[in-house]
Amino acid sequence: MRIAVTPGEPAGIGPDLVIQLAAEARTAELVAIADPELLRERARILGTELRLLPYDRSREPVPGKPGELLVDAISLAEPCTAGMLNTANGPYVLSTLGRAARGCLDGEFRAMLTAPVQKSVIAASGTPFSGHTEYLAKLCGVATPVMLLCADELRVALLTTHLALRDVPAQITAERIDAVCRILHDGLQRLFGLPNPRVAVLGLNPHAGESGQLGREEIEVIEPAVHRLQAAGIDVRGPLPADSAFTPASLEQYDGVLAMFHDQGLPVLKYRGFGGAVNITLGLPIVRTSVDHGTALELAGTGKADAGSLRVALRYAEELAQRSAA
Repeated sequence: MRIAVTPGEPAGIGPDLVIQLAAEARTAELVAIADPELLRERARILGTELRLLPYDRSREPVPGKPGELLVDAISLAEPCTAGMLNTANGPYVLSTLGRAARGCLDGEFRAMLTAPVQKSVIAASGTPFSGHTEYLAKLCGVATPVMLLCADELRVALLTTHLALRDVPAQITAERIDAVCRILHDGLQRLFGLPNPRVAVLGLNPHAGESGQLGREEIEVIEPAVHRLQAAGIDVRGPLPADSAFTPASLEQYDGVLAMFHDQGLPVLKYRGFGGAVNITLGLPIVRTSVDHGTALELAGTGKADAGSLRVALRYAEELAQRSAA
């Protein structure tokens, strides 16, 4: 199996993490879409032996040896210093993502694995960018991507992703709840092998609106959408108060949780499994997994970055690619 990996923001810990993966035994062929000089220099700084090999797509995929890494070369616009952002390299990051996504779409790669990017650098370089999820959806021609984060058996999907909190209520519509729940339901079935997935749908307001006393989104939007999904044979329940929905007793009843906004669901998940969780994009025609953290500029080039999340994301990429092909 051949998997593309993008190191993300060149000044962040992404290159460090990819180098750590390259030092380990693996069962899939890993192809870094990156500037080889960036990886070579970062490996030197880290004191890690790394042999970079040119990627040849005409050859059959074989797992690489520890300490070796295939590279499909894309050059940085300007040399990079670990920990120091440079907006000139924003287009480079987008080029690596585009190359990996196109390779997945045409069957060259079975999945893509992404290290963290610095959204502000890409936006400042001239391309509107709110995150991997939305950018890859546009590349793949998908209207409704779904961000799903997993920490062991806890799976949290997001109805809205990278939005200012004041903009969230307007984006909570019956149509979006219906579309996202169906994509989540399909993903849990197809990629996770759950024949009858149970989904908890959270409310927007404290106490799920307290019968309208703390907001009416639950009564007017969320509950009717849940009822329509139930009538269609999908096992969804809600709207549930977010605080009590994440108790252990409650979570035992569900295979996935749909949160209304980013910081409603992800703090709980990251508390549960930070550094070992994985970000998966549902709704794409390709398999894409990623880390559960940011660029950690202060750790870049120090040898202190932990590749745990990228390691788990690679395992998920292989498993999901196999299931999606079944």
